[in-house]
Amino acid sequence: MSGDCGCGAKQNFDGSSPAYKRVLMVIIAINFGMFVVEVFGGLASGSMALLADSLDFLGDSATYTISLIVIGMPLVVRAKAGLFKGISLFVIAAWVLGSTVYRVFVEGVPEALTMGAIGIAAFAANVISAVLLLKYKDGDSNVRSVWLCSRNDAIGNLAVILAASGIAATDTAWPDLLVAGIMGSLFIHSATRIVQQSWAELSEEKRRRETASDSCTKNL
Repeated sequence: MSGDCGCGAKQNFDGSSPAYKRVLMVIIAINFGMFVVEVFGGLASGSMALLADSLDFLGDSATYTISLIVIGMPLVVRAKAGLFKGISLFVIAAWVLGSTVYRVFVEGVPEALTMGAIGIAAFAANVISAVLLLKYKDGDSNVRSVWLCSRNDAIGNLAVILAASGIAATDTAWPDLLVAGIMGSLFIHSATRIVQQSWAELSEEKRRRETASDSCTKNL
């Protein structure tokens, strides 16, 4: 168990168990597989929402891998990993929003059937991931963030499915573009919170070390 949770006498699960690590590896494989499926599906259908969601799957694969690697490591290492995750999300958000603007003025209407079918598959993948992680949802921030991410992604996939329905009903690209824009904005929001928390943890760890160093100097 980790001693860094700061939750009083009760320490939250920090991911240090073979069972949790196996579950996390399965979820990493699911997310990377859906990234490949959605990239090809997004290109085939011309859907920016699917391409945005594919990057979300790729980002999840990377961040879950980082979460797996840093389990049990010191707080400063986990905080730096979080900072990297946040910066990566900013890059993804910039690409999604920029591509969405380009799509508004250049491209045509996405193919709703392909978009909807792949959106349903992505929703199923994230629901499976969330169910697998359900028993670990009350772990420390590193563990809990993985479950929350899968749960929120399932909600995002529902938005993609609704966008496909909107395209079929209106024969316009605006429902797709709206969902892609919302997802890009969510990436920015998540990235901002991750970077702020990581920076705060790094600052706190720096102050703790300086205090410990000053104490040792006074005792000499």
